[in-house]
Amino acid sequence: MLESIFRPFVEKSPICVTAAGAMSRLLSAERLDGLFERARVGQYAHRLLFSSTFELMAAVVSGGRKSVHHAYQTAEHPLGVSVVAVYDKLKGIEPCTSQALVRDVGAEVSALVDQMGGGGGAGVLFEPLLAGYHTRILDGNCIEASHHRIKELRGTAAGALPGKSLVVLDADRRVICDVFPCEDGHAQERALLGQVVPTIRAGELWIDDRNFCTFEFLWEIDAGKAFFVTRLHGNMACQPRGERVLVGRTDTGTVYEQLVLVRGEGGRELRLRRVDVELDGATRDGDKVVSLLSNLPDEGDERGRGPAVGALRIAGLYLCRWRIETAFQELEGLLNSEVNALGYPKAALFGFCVALVLYNALSLMRAALAAVHGARKVEEEVSSYYIAAELETTTRGMMIAVPLEHWAVFGSMPPGQFLDVMRMLAGKFNLLHFKKHPRGPKKPQPKRTYDPAHPHVSTAKLLAMRSPRKRRPTHP
Repeated sequence: MLESIFRPFVEKSPICVTAAGAMSRLLSAERLDGLFERARVGQYAHRLLFSSTFELMAAVVSGGRKSVHHAYQTAEHPLGVSVVAVYDKLKGIEPCTSQALVRDVGAEVSALVDQMGGGGGAGVLFEPLLAGYHTRILDGNCIEASHHRIKELRGTAAGALPGKSLVVLDADRRVICDVFPCEDGHAQERALLGQVVPTIRAGELWIDDRNFCTFEFLWEIDAGKAFFVTRLHGNMACQPRGERVLVGRTDTGTVYEQLVLVRGEGGRELRLRRVDVELDGATRDGDKVVSLLSNLPDEGDERGRGPAVGALRIAGLYLCRWRIETAFQELEGLLNSEVNALGYPKAALFGFCVALVLYNALSLMRAALAAVHGARKVEEEVSSYYIAAELETTTRGMMIAVPLEHWAVFGSMPPGQFLDVMRMLAGKFNLLHFKKHPRGPKKPQPKRTYDPAHPHVSTAKLLAMRSPRKRRPTHP
């Protein structure tokens, strides 16, 4: 299926061929430049194409280059503009363009995952989070404080926040399908919810945290014939409409359910289910009870809105928010998603959105692995850390050995053939090379002592004092 020039890497490092092939198909220069022309409002390409700007930023975000300047200096082909022009381009990229980039690539990856078995095409690749519903997980991300390189920042010692975003994860396909970037790093996350509402579709289930628990947002979801599971915010008053009933237990605590009434302006009312989880142990914030609100139908619902969902299941659904938290951790740990040298908000948001796009390309690779080796096996046993390490150490040499023009084959393949190639490559993965090693429960740390008169200790002497039974042999 592939030229002979790929053979050494297909046999020795198929993961790098898979990742590079996915990116070549999803992120071709023609596609990126066309997207820019459709999405832009005031910015123009001029001499520096959007695809070239994306390539520079992707090199930084993926860890291949240390900075934008480094990527500019080592570009394979001269860009024909100064590095100052590159930075000017970056600080002018409009948030609507960054958003369109994530949406466009997210839609393409979702379609490919569906054809690979994720949405009913050839079968079910990933088990739906809740059968009968399309689940979205919403969370906010604030870009970390940037360096004080901008003139207006040099006189302040406060952390400079270049922006924040709301991110939407398609929980059933493991794809980031939307983002809502905001240049104001101090803006309230709930102030962006008005942009989210038009994207909500009937039959979807939205899971989010208490920051998004506002009457207006819940009302809009319910009015759009969609559903939600959200953590109750302390400022939202709930009027009981029935007895509080013991439902059962989960792994984290005891679950109770109660019907409640929530009122908004203009006499509007929402009749909801309140699910309280009395925890066996307090959360990191010291909370001993987690209260959830949902409009998911129960057994007695006569409106026929969808399959009935029990209170225990609602409690379990909220815990699935960890999926987007894990995505954020991978963006931070595996990709340089927050380039703190980029102080201008538009540039910082573009860098974050480039990271979301690369994350989706890796999600396509994971989907190919799941199609061949099984979704549960991949999720439980394959380490993203070791995948990133392999990509970082091998990709650069592979791209030198296999010139850029040979990678165009991935973009010219029909979708079916492309997916066959992805499965073929996934079948060559040695999963033992990327095996997770989950740690056991953390042991309590002993209290440390410090003697100013002896600020250092000899490790060898301390080991010599160890009990003989605890000593390990120093020979085979």
